[in-house]
Amino acid sequence: MSFESGKSVSKSLPSFTDGLAYLRLPFDTNSFVALMGVAILVGLITGLVTDTFVRVIGLITHFCFEQGLPQILAPLGRAWIVLVPVLGSLITGPLIVYWAMEAKGHGVPEVMQAIILRKGRIRPRVALVKSVTAAICIGSGGSAGREGPIVQVGAALGSTAAQLLRLGPERTITLVACGAAAGIAATFNAPIAGVIFAMEVILGEFTTHYFGMVVISAVTASIVSRQLLGDNPAFIVPAYNLVSAWELPLYAGLGVLAAITGRLFIKLLYFFEDLFDDWRFPNALKPAVGGVGVGLVGLFFPQALGAGLNIIEDGINGSLPWQLLVMLILAKLLATVFTLGSGNSGGIFSPSLFMGAMLGGAFGYGAHTLLPTITAAPGAYALVGMASVFSATAHAPLTAFLIVFEMSGDYRMILPLMITVGLSTLLSQTMNRYSIYSLKLEKKGVPLERDRDVDVMKGITVGEVMTQKPDVVRAELSLPELADIFVRTHHHGFPVLDQTDRFVGVVTVQDLERATEAESPQPPLTVGDITEQEVVVAYPADPLSKALRYMSERGFGRIPVVDPEYPGRLIGLLRRQDIVRAYRHAVLRKMENQYQRENLRLGRLTETEVLQLSLVAGMAAVGQRIKDLNLPSQALITSIRRNGQTIIAHGETLFQPGDEVVLLTRQGTAETVRQVMVGES
Repeated sequence: MSFESGKSVSKSLPSFTDGLAYLRLPFDTNSFVALMGVAILVGLITGLVTDTFVRVIGLITHFCFEQGLPQILAPLGRAWIVLVPVLGSLITGPLIVYWAMEAKGHGVPEVMQAIILRKGRIRPRVALVKSVTAAICIGSGGSAGREGPIVQVGAALGSTAAQLLRLGPERTITLVACGAAAGIAATFNAPIAGVIFAMEVILGEFTTHYFGMVVISAVTASIVSRQLLGDNPAFIVPAYNLVSAWELPLYAGLGVLAAITGRLFIKLLYFFEDLFDDWRFPNALKPAVGGVGVGLVGLFFPQALGAGLNIIEDGINGSLPWQLLVMLILAKLLATVFTLGSGNSGGIFSPSLFMGAMLGGAFGYGAHTLLPTITAAPGAYALVGMASVFSATAHAPLTAFLIVFEMSGDYRMILPLMITVGLSTLLSQTMNRYSIYSLKLEKKGVPLERDRDVDVMKGITVGEVMTQKPDVVRAELSLPELADIFVRTHHHGFPVLDQTDRFVGVVTVQDLERATEAESPQPPLTVGDITEQEVVVAYPADPLSKALRYMSERGFGRIPVVDPEYPGRLIGLLRRQDIVRAYRHAVLRKMENQYQRENLRLGRLTETEVLQLSLVAGMAAVGQRIKDLNLPSQALITSIRRNGQTIIAHGETLFQPGDEVVLLTRQGTAETVRQVMVGES
């Protein structure tokens, strides 16, 4: 039994970004003009990618459901529709598993995790894999939204730009937020909602420090999208108004239903995700199994397939019968959890809007039938319900307000929106403090923003501190041989491998004692006979805080660490002494982060910049004395750390390989100082 079963390890960042570490650029990448230029570029590329993404989804949908597969699969009768999502999933599953596991699921939590644990660094390949797999998934009938993939793609583009320009963590995170905002702005033609989404969900804070660049990027993406996809709202909405103040209690009732629907969506989604993750079945084929469920839902309710934006518009316009509205709530819920819970790629934004519109429309039909003179048409309730279920799901009320306003172009329903969205969000947060995005991080043990300063060990992964080549025993050993090993090593437990080096479980001293104290006569036993096979395992990317919690709650002294793609491959062992070492590491990391923040603050106050360099053989400064270097007069070497000791720098100090040098320079001269020290050309 794994406490993080099925979760995958993020591969290390591709080497080409690190290979540009000493690339000399013809401009100061930290200047205001350069950063604004990069923000505009991120918005521009995200807008172009969005246009391509939307058009590709349209082409795939046309092939799968209009001209192509329907003719090819015609001999199957109506059952052909069940096969289409399966065929799409057979393509997306292997792409996700073998190319970029970050593309699995709805994307936004992965962006948040990159900001929290990796200071915004996202692998560049994620943008490509996410866009391709999401387009195929949605186009072949997968019940998912296109906004989550575009958010992740835009964030990956922003992160890649920051890595290429060697920007620091703060500016990298800003560009990630720029890409996320650009994604929402482009896909929904909603630049204001894009900015608020980036602040409210991705960053979790509102600050003017990020605001300017995020706005510029979102506006750029929206302009590109409007030029290519048209300058029209996402939905054409009739002119709805608040008919009577007596409607407000009805909208409050809708808010209660929206909160319940949102929490049901979250619980069911993660129930299915855990179910599929714990299932011993090839990860690459799990989305295809989910595709069977999607196809069966689509066989009876084809409106639940794909993103469903046209069905949302029908619900807002009041053109769907109330019976269908009620059934589509459940149909969309099931189709979405089958799609995303099984590991396919797509967003939850559109499905939550869909369910909200259907819920609001059905509620509106009942209200208007009972009280026709004091209530608006059912479409008005569908419009409000759309925002309410999304906010209950994402805990993002400001984004919910604005996305409805910008997607519909209608600002007249402000009072019903405020009451319904506010109440649904409050009730949802009361039922569970975690949103559909943050719950995924909590289940992984990833610290949220408000928790990051509480536990210094939450930012460290198991792979950083585990023992990589642990002592093991073989399953075919006899018990006397095992007893000798326990006596000789003083260990209390060992991972057990079979003859093919496959990890089969853990054997402890207690297991040996129980076997040798048995009163009934037994044939000679081997280690494999007494090995506990249902054991908790960890993966290298698991946060150490979660592993520590399991060790303390269950009294474990060790947890085996296995390869997430091949659970039978043992790659390490997490022990108590590793935890102690990790704590020291975490404290040092926190002190280093505080030091860097103080340096940044000092730089802003004094118009200076702190430059840290690690010298290696071949760099210009190595073998030179400080007084012989042609450093600018505005540069000051503050310290040199060598072999764990700090050296006070003076003119006769000779630089050596391995020196960690800290310099203080005036803003704008950092690249000149770097060139003198490193010898860039």
